[in-house]
Order: sequence, then C-alpha cells, then structure tokens
Amino acid sequence: MQNILIIGASGGIGNTLANTLHAEGHRIFGTYHRNKMSTTANGFTMHHLDVLDENPDLGFLPDSLDGLAYCPGSIVLKPFTRLNSEDFLEDYRLQVLGAIKVIQGCMKMLRAAASPSVVLFSTVAVQRGFRFHSQIAASKGALEGLTRSLAAEYAPKIRFNCIAPSLTDTPLASGLLGTEEKRAANADRHPLKRVGKPEDLAAMAAFLLTGKSDWISGQVLHVDGGISSINS
Repeated sequence: MQNILIIGASGGIGNTLANTLHAEGHRIFGTYHRNKMSTTANGFTMHHLDVLDENPDLGFLPDSLDGLAYCPGSIVLKPFTRLNSEDFLEDYRLQVLGAIKVIQGCMKMLRAAASPSVVLFSTVAVQRGFRFHSQIAASKGALEGLTRSLAAEYAPKIRFNCIAPSLTDTPLASGLLGTEEKRAANADRHPLKRVGKPEDLAAMAAFLLTGKSDWISGQVLHVDGGISSINS
C-alpha cells in the first residue's frame, strides 16, 4: 500500500485516478477546491486545498509520500488577440505555480519514501499547433519543461513524468462535447476515432505512480488517440 496525493481529485481525471488507485489498495489523499466530494462514498479522504494560496496547507499528509499527481486544469480557447497578459498569468498560476508550490511543499515527504513518483498533466497542443490554444499551450509547455528539469535534478531518488492527452470527456470539456455533432466531429479528428475517456488517462497515471514504471522518468507520454503522431 502506497500513500498517494491527488491534487484535484474532484475533477474528471483526478477522481477516476483516485478511485482506480484506491481500488488497488493504496491510501489516497485527495484534494478539492470547489467541488467537494463525500469521503464516505469514495472510501478515501478529501481535503480542501486552494493551490493559488501563497502557502497551500498540506498538513493533512503523512510523513512519507509515495506518489503525487497534479490534476488541476482549465480549457480557455480564445483568439490570441482577445487574451491579455492577466489571462496568461492566471492560467500560469494554476497550471505551473500551483504545481511548483505543491511539489516543494511535499518534497520532504517524497524524499522519505522508498521510490516516489510525481505525475503532471500537459496537453497534445504543446507539440501540435492548434488554433486558439495559445494560453493553455504556453502554460502546459512550461510544465513539460519543469518535468524534465526536475527529473534530472532529483534522479535517481524521485521520478517525474508528464502525460499529454488530447480532448477527454470530462466536465471541463463539456462545452466542446455538448452535442452529438460536436462529439462526432472531435472523435473523427483522432486516428482512433473517439475522444479520450478519464479511464484512459487514469490508467497511465496509475502506472506511472507505482513501481511498475520504476525505470521511466523525464518523459512526456502522449495518451491522445494517435493525434500527435499519426495522419489518417
């Protein structure tokens, strides 16, 4: 049994990951910001945490932490000229600075574990150019760089990896998948002819957080229906 912290365990991918790891027998510490979840219904503890706080309170964690997944995200798709500097900074605070503060706050606990692992989430839009994705691609690109830098700095003790999904069927993406026409059009863009499911991303994250992946670090893994590498 491992102690695993999931930031954003009330969201689509974070919640699926928390339930997946809990079902495997791990001890899960989940956090929520707005969407509080019952601890009884899920079988693991949920704690309120605002990653935008200057010093997020992580006092609920044990002395040793085997895994950390940072799952908060946002989808703001606008023309570049309709975005201002504060829009970019707001997204950067959530996606990048939030991850940095949590990782720094957990470092002592991660060092205390035998083979700790950290998983971050990017997007396929970093490697592929999509219209109206400048805000999210800028923040997530920084996360990919952070992943590789920390993997180098903390090897061989702590592993850092990043998952880069394409469009996934979560509440966050509801505006892009709200009709059957939108869903069909987005599915058809992918070589595997469907959009992602939370379970697709949770399975990869669970793999990276456990000892089954203990020779993998510094990677950005594309779980994206083939859209980043296949023309069909």
